Amino acid sequence: MGRLTGKVALITGAAGGQGAAAARRFTEEDARVVVTDVNDEAGKEFAAEIGAHYVHLDVSREDEWTAAVAEAVEVYGPPNVLVNNAGILHFALLTETALDDYMRVIQVNQVGTFLGMRTVAPLMVDGGGGSIVNVSSVEGLAATPALTAYTASKFAVRGMTKVAALELARKGVRVNSIHPGAIETGLLPTALGGQPVDLTYVGKRVPLKRVGQPPEIAELVLFLASDESSYCTGAEFVADGGVTAAHSLSSFG
Repeated sequence: MGRLTGKVALITGAAGGQGAAAARRFTEEDARVVVTDVNDEAGKEFAAEIGAHYVHLDVSREDEWTAAVAEAVEVYGPPNVLVNNAGILHFALLTETALDDYMRVIQVNQVGTFLGMRTVAPLMVDGGGGSIVNVSSVEGLAATPALTAYTASKFAVRGMTKVAALELARKGVRVNSIHPGAIETGLLPTALGGQPVDLTYVGKRVPLKRVGQPPEIAELVLFLASDESSYCTGAEFVADGGVTAAHSLSSFG
């Protein structure tokens, strides 16, 4: 018996990074996993590697959510775990942020999470319960300059999580948010046009003196997806190496 035996999990943005790490970990614990992404080639290859099912999903589109969940139900049955992981990043000062760029981030990070919860929650209720894990960020707890759109979206994910948790608690559905700090994924290089990014400087500013790795976040997601977290809902789970324990006047040494 694995920790997710009997679970059907749908994970967004799972062709790489944190989503892929969670998907791999879920299959290791006997979950039936639906990998979704807009990167079809990488997504199909990865899903085949771990024994999961791949579905194309642009999380910002309501019709694609409907189709993806319908396919998940057809292949494995109704999802009782949803990981809203898909996200994008955009750097720009407030006064230099174009509305199109702002809305692009909001549509994926915020609207995508909303649509995911709204689409899957009724199936979880009908099935007797489930767990929704929304991936926010430390930027959903505090701010960094040049991240207006991203920060707005991640604060929204944090807030929506709490509302959904309260509304769904009596129906057996738990909803929690996770707040990773600096994690070594492709998110930052993609936002910077594909150029390599040396995270050594960032790691030195973290109390644990390093950036995190996707498998470390996957362990937290696994806990929240499993029945081990049966008394956890509406909560914020931080994995940031200690960054948010400090304030601007403190020194990490």
